[in-house]
Amino acid sequence: MNKSILTLSLLLGLGGCSLIPDYQRPEAPVAAAWPSEGVYAGAADSAASALPAWRGFFRDPALQRLIEVALDNNRDLRVAALNVQAYQALYRIQRAELFPQLDARGSGTRQRLPADLTRTGSAATNGEYGATVGVTDWELDLFGRLRSLNQAALEQYFATEQARRSTQIGLVASVADAWLSLQADRELLALSEETLKTYEQSLALTQRSFDVGVASALELSQSRSAVEGARVNVAQYQRLLAQDHNALQLLLGSALPADLPAAAPLEQVQLAELPVGLPSDLLQRRPDILAAEHQLRAANADIGAARAAFFPSIGLTARAGSASTELSGLFKGGSGTWLFQPSINLPIFTAGSLKGSLDYARLQKQVEVAQYEQAIQTAFSEVADGLAARSTYVAQLAAQRQLVAANAEYRRLAERRYRTGVDSQLTLLDAQRQLFGSQQQLIGDRLAQLSSEIALFKALGGGVE
Repeated sequence: MNKSILTLSLLLGLGGCSLIPDYQRPEAPVAAAWPSEGVYAGAADSAASALPAWRGFFRDPALQRLIEVALDNNRDLRVAALNVQAYQALYRIQRAELFPQLDARGSGTRQRLPADLTRTGSAATNGEYGATVGVTDWELDLFGRLRSLNQAALEQYFATEQARRSTQIGLVASVADAWLSLQADRELLALSEETLKTYEQSLALTQRSFDVGVASALELSQSRSAVEGARVNVAQYQRLLAQDHNALQLLLGSALPADLPAAAPLEQVQLAELPVGLPSDLLQRRPDILAAEHQLRAANADIGAARAAFFPSIGLTARAGSASTELSGLFKGGSGTWLFQPSINLPIFTAGSLKGSLDYARLQKQVEVAQYEQAIQTAFSEVADGLAARSTYVAQLAAQRQLVAANAEYRRLAERRYRTGVDSQLTLLDAQRQLFGSQQQLIGDRLAQLSSEIALFKALGGGVE
């Protein structure tokens, strides 16, 4: 009895053994502060402030509606969610290996033997029936091999969930970029059509002047050239507008909703202020960094499984039930039967396969460490780029608006002087072209500013509700 208790205690003690190396998070290979902190005063505001969810960051009702549709219908996000469920199922499969699998079996045979095969010299018919309950080949996890594999499967599941979050954040940012690009091209098309109308009016005036001998053939040719150039711009933005519409529908996974609210002009689009915090915050916010760390933890657990493979493995088979030569006597007294069959497997010579498996697991961990560090460096670079853009776009847009105002005044004065005969039509066309170009640039700069804010929002790991 004492020996049995001692043996059981020893098995239970060994059952708590684990050969997984102690996990140490690698040091972040980035600076402790953002390089643009001195340029933008608000770059390192309260690190404790949480990033807003996408609904709090994007304040345009139309854009919010589009993001809702994309989250419900986008196929990439659907695949990512299904991958999470698949890895969850794999984890459940691996975890089940820790426990004995109980089954019930029933069997029955009837066999006739000819006379020359029986001991009595007469033909005979024999029967055998059995019913048992038990476990087969249950491995006692004495050295933690199964628990190591279970831990690795769990970390893989966590990594897949973070990959789904990363896909969702990317989808939210992509929908916002596509919608704002659509709005920008829509405004550029309207500007091009308005410019074309202005050029056509100028051409009609020049044509009348040419007919009465006031304007020259050169001036008429210049007016026609301006009109055709504006028509090229109109056709270009019509094409871009259609392509933007198609790209947005692909992201949504469906057509644009019929109840979509009216879009706000780019100048009125408002985005929430982003609390950037410290570089270390990215380790908790960015799903790609979290996914890389879970992959690293899984590789660390694989080392424990590879180490445990060097030690003996013990399997147990145990069954109990009843057996009889007649089906009617299967459950009568005295028909009980049981089987206890332990087995042990001790690796002696494996031609280096176990050592190779351990070396491979250690190398895979080094690969995951490098990928984890690269994910941190990439995140740091993306946030730093976003801060640099934020600190300069405000001044650039202010200067561009002043340039548009100056070119508008230049065009007004040039048109007045042309109508009074002081200046040539060439001066007026030059003023019109400069105004059109500066207005185009203003729309493009505003789109670039909004896109950079969206990129910073994504780089900080925002976008998940």
